Amino acid sequence: MARPNKATAINYTVAHDLTNGLLERAVCPDDKAFVLLRDADKKGLRLRVTKAGGKHWQFEARIKGKLFTRALGEWPAVGMDVARKEAHRLRGLAEQGIDPRVGEALEKAAKAQAEAEKERAANFTFGTLMEDYANELERQGKTSHAKVRGIFKLHLTEGAPKLAATPAALVTAEQVADLLRRLSEAGKERTAGKVRSYCRAAFEMARTSKLSLLVPVHFKNYGVQHNPAAETVAIKLVPDKNPLMPPHLRQYWQAIESLQGVRGAVLRLHMLTGGQRIEQLRQLVRSNVGEGAITLLDAKGRTGRGARLHTIPLLPAARETMDSLLALNPGEFPLSVDGGESPVSAKVIADWAKDAAAGVEWLLSDKPVGQFQAKRIRSGVETALASLRVSQETRSHLLSHGVTGVQAASYDGHDYAPQKLEALETFYRFLTETSASVVYVSSRVAAV
Repeated sequence: MARPNKATAINYTVAHDLTNGLLERAVCPDDKAFVLLRDADKKGLRLRVTKAGGKHWQFEARIKGKLFTRALGEWPAVGMDVARKEAHRLRGLAEQGIDPRVGEALEKAAKAQAEAEKERAANFTFGTLMEDYANELERQGKTSHAKVRGIFKLHLTEGAPKLAATPAALVTAEQVADLLRRLSEAGKERTAGKVRSYCRAAFEMARTSKLSLLVPVHFKNYGVQHNPAAETVAIKLVPDKNPLMPPHLRQYWQAIESLQGVRGAVLRLHMLTGGQRIEQLRQLVRSNVGEGAITLLDAKGRTGRGARLHTIPLLPAARETMDSLLALNPGEFPLSVDGGESPVSAKVIADWAKDAAAGVEWLLSDKPVGQFQAKRIRSGVETALASLRVSQETRSHLLSHGVTGVQAASYDGHDYAPQKLEALETFYRFLTETSASVVYVSSRVAAV
């Protein structure tokens, strides 16, 4: 075919073998808004030329009877070879009856999902899951949130940073087991048991977040489908059952009975209220101090349900001690060393108790004192109350143990205040009187 003369007007009613010269000469007649310069080589490709001088590539085809049009860019920014290549691709799909928009939508969705997975990998890691779990414990009023933060900062964030940065959804049971194994081999079996327990609870929270109304919706972002910590073998530990025995409990009382100031008052209140959990007792607020009782918030073992109100009657001696603390600390927290602005820490109280016990010349008994720890006071109170024939049910209510079963949870609405008061009176007599009827008897106890 002879090359058309450059001076010859372009016939826009037929297709042309496009050249850059032809594209450059293409103009829109004055009597039209635009014209289409069609490509004879690539069916469906055309250049749209407007009266304003704009020249834009288009592709048009029918797919299953429906018209499909796609803009391919402006000429000459998009060259003829590029436009023809894309037209060739689109024509191939059209001839197969495939709408390019469907594939592109799928591709876009896949890309978005990949981006979401990438974001999840960066933001929803094993380490952030444990941090969010600690935040949720704090929101529920559980004092254990501080322990969770501390233990995972030390043994995960700092101790195993690569594992901490692993997406939570990709953490395996073997990886959790390796973390526990390192702790166990370092002689920290009890810590390993705590880590496993916390991990199991956190992963279960994330796993059930899609269906449980008790779990914040934020945990769905972790995409956790299974609980790797639950798949690890449970760490069986010998219970740390080492209570302060009754005769030694009396000696401890004698050591703190005359201690002055906040220290003495706090330690006496702890004993006179039956050895309540130090972490809960220290957070007592002024508004929860009544004339004849105090109310603590017990959130232990109550995931998603908030703290339970735990009321303890006050004996006259306990009321006197409480009044002295209120006078020493006019702020919100009676158990305080800064006037009530903040509660004294559990560690400080434990250290006070240990210091008070350091000067005691312990009596001999079937079970020697050994190393003194503040946590042994609570188990010691339980042991003493049992030896004084206080029922297990009353001890459970006084010490806020888990009272389970349908009857206890759903039917028994009694507050057990009389039984608690009677138990505390019996315990106080045991601490302060020398009558043989209230002194714990052991074959190896010297005369008290």
